[in-house]
Amino acid sequence: MSGPVRWTYAFVDRPAALFERAGAFWAAVTDTRPSEPRGEQKEFVTLLPEGTDSCVKVQGVEGGAGGAHLDFAVEDVPGFVEEARGLGGEPVAVHDGWTVLRSPAGQAFCAVPWHGEAVRPAVVAGSRLDQVCLDLPPSAFDAEVAFWSALLPDWSARPGSRPEFHVIEPPAGLPIRILLQRLDEERSADDGDGVPVSAHLDLACGADVDAVRVRHERLGARFVARHPHWTVLRDPAGGLYCLTGRDAETGGLPRAGA
Repeated sequence: MSGPVRWTYAFVDRPAALFERAGAFWAAVTDTRPSEPRGEQKEFVTLLPEGTDSCVKVQGVEGGAGGAHLDFAVEDVPGFVEEARGLGGEPVAVHDGWTVLRSPAGQAFCAVPWHGEAVRPAVVAGSRLDQVCLDLPPSAFDAEVAFWSALLPDWSARPGSRPEFHVIEPPAGLPIRILLQRLDEERSADDGDGVPVSAHLDLACGADVDAVRVRHERLGARFVARHPHWTVLRDPAGGLYCLTGRDAETGGLPRAGA
């Protein structure tokens, strides 16, 4: 075994032409400041909070509308990659010290070195960006649940609050969790960036969803749809994301009667 995941990052993936706009918006949402851009095309920034460790990064992507993905910070990157490969994951790009992989359905994720990150950022204005949701066609759902559950054995994998949800919750202290969502209909690889799966970001807002929505709209987001337990918005770079009624501190559902 390669050892446990030590930290998690949510990546905001947006078209390269809108990279700066996306970075400015998500920095404002999370009350952080963007790092200096890095990468061969200056396509990455880390959103740096004050006094805690970062858990959100922004990437400009060429081709497609972008979406979201997870980085898993581990002490043994090659070992983690081999475990993922043995479960059906596919390494697609090996860099100096880190690797890009895809899940069996094609969802991108990365294995990166752990640099001692340990302090989770605080709730900001009633919300916390704490979840990457994988949007899966029905034919891929069960295999993805099995893959992510096996890859992260010390995480808690369980059915969610609705039949189409499966939650994969990290151990206490890690900042980003995973929600697997089974879509109503199949879709082909042509519907996305060459794969039938996509991903988006979720924020936990508790009872303050409407107030958080107002704040986000003031920052440039646009309303898309409202559902009983979540609200869909589009950021200034065109990416969809959700504000949910989950507790911003714990990430869980509110207690009945609370």
